[in-house]
This record gives sequence, C-alpha cells and structure tokens, in this order.
Amino acid sequence: MKTKAKDILKASMTIREFLAQFSTDEICLNHLFNIRFGQGHVCPKCQRKSNWFRIKAERAYSCQWCGHHIHPTVGTPFEDSRTPLQLWFYAIYLFTTSRHGVPAKELQRQLGVTYKTAWRMGHLIRQHIAQVDDEWPLFGNVEVDETYVGGRTHGRRGRGAANKTIVFGMMQRGGQVMTKIVPNVAKKTLQPIIEENVLDGATVHSDELHSYKGLGEVGYSHKTVNHGTGEYANGETHVNNLENFWKHLKCGIKGTHISVSPQHLHKYAKEFEYRFNSRKNPSAMFPALVSQFQKP
Repeated sequence: MKTKAKDILKASMTIREFLAQFSTDEICLNHLFNIRFGQGHVCPKCQRKSNWFRIKAERAYSCQWCGHHIHPTVGTPFEDSRTPLQLWFYAIYLFTTSRHGVPAKELQRQLGVTYKTAWRMGHLIRQHIAQVDDEWPLFGNVEVDETYVGGRTHGRRGRGAANKTIVFGMMQRGGQVMTKIVPNVAKKTLQPIIEENVLDGATVHSDELHSYKGLGEVGYSHKTVNHGTGEYANGETHVNNLENFWKHLKCGIKGTHISVSPQHLHKYAKEFEYRFNSRKNPSAMFPALVSQFQKP
C-alpha cells in the first residue's frame, strides 16, 4: 500500500525521531519505493499489477510476473550515488532544520564523506528543493525588487562591482516569494517576468527604478516609493518585506557559505525561497523533500 503524503506530514521531527523513522538504508529505500510505486504498481513491461520483491544485490525491486526491475532512486538526487541513502536523508534533514543553510564542510563533518561528495550532495539537494518549491502565480499586493549579490572589484562595494550577480524578486504580502537570476535590470528583462508570474489586477509595489514604469498600462495598479530621496514607505506602499528577505539571503550566504559563485547562486536563492515559503509550516519541509520526486 502506498504511503500517503498526509501520513508523514504530522509533526516537527527531532533528530531522535528521524533516527527512529529512517534507521537504515533499507528503510529509506523502502520509503522511496512506497512513495513512488507501492505494491500493486503496474509493471511497465508486462502491464500487470504486481507484487514487487526486493532484490538484495542492488537498489531495485522485481516484478512477480516477468521479473522486470524498477529502481526507486532513478530520477532522484540519489541516483548513481554510492553514498548510503540514510546519509542522504540525514543531509536533507539538516537542510530543513537550519535557518541559514548547510555548507559543504558541515556536511563533510557530520556525514563522514569527502568534501567533493559533500559539495555534490549539497548542490543536488538544492536542485531538488527548487523542484519541490512549486511557484504559484502571485496576486493581491506584490512587492518587486532587485538586489546584487557577491562580488567586489578593486575595493568597490555595492552595485558598482562588476562581478556581482543580480537577483530579481517578487513577494506576495502574506504569501510566497519568488526569485530569478537576471542578466540585467532593463525593462525588457524585468517586466516580462512580472507579467508571467503576477496575475492581472494585482497591486505591484516597487521603488523608482525606471524599468518598472509602464506596469500600470499592462493590467496592474502600480505604486512606487523613491529610495533615492530617502522615502522607504508611503502608507502601504513599500518593498520592505522583500528588502528583509534580501537581508536574510545575503546574511545567510555570507555567514554560512562566505561566498557563492554566480553559476550556483540560483540554487542558494531557491533554497532560501523554499525555507521562506514554508515558514508557516516548517515541519512539512522534510517530509515533502523525501516524498516529492519527478514521476518515474
């Protein structure tokens, strides 16, 4: 019988509870099998409902009728990995119990693996987090803003540093945040992203950046504050919530990871995005990450 997601989304998990629930590799593999297939799964080869029998020599199960093998780890971060599944699950657990993320050195220390393995595990987990964090259209009051992350050139800080990466964000007040890595802050870059992800009729709050001009002509109520003159709020018009998210993202990267290369920044941004979007139910993060995978 397949394990239902609601059956494992019960309460916040302590380390003792984690070890009790996922005490061995075999239990972890069986969990993946139940979540993704389950007994009675129709064999893709003989097209018959089957009981599936564990093959001890590999991470696989065999069809009772034709002997066809299915591999529960295929299509997951654990595919082609020789690292024990319990260590993978524990690494995911660490990601969901940390406010600022988990550096590769910490994974190396806690899991007893090489730094190369720990680094690879961290990035595969972040990619998986991005897949699990569904992006729903934003509506209501939506703040939009851009920030510059990383980089320092000849002592220059801020937006003048040539090797900074631009992160564009949209946040529904009381709802989700969505981040995108963008090559520039031109109008032709930012506005299509807004139109794709923010529903018509929403009130969009922004600063005075020229690239946001014209939003009122494409179905939005557009309100702005002028940061250049020291105006950061005008009644309900502001981008302070998104600014706080940027602060948390940058402090997390600087304090935990020291620096992040531009080619991988989108993964870290998605990790913080998922953590923020799960803020009302953080106990659901771990069960979701070990239960939601691409269809086999």
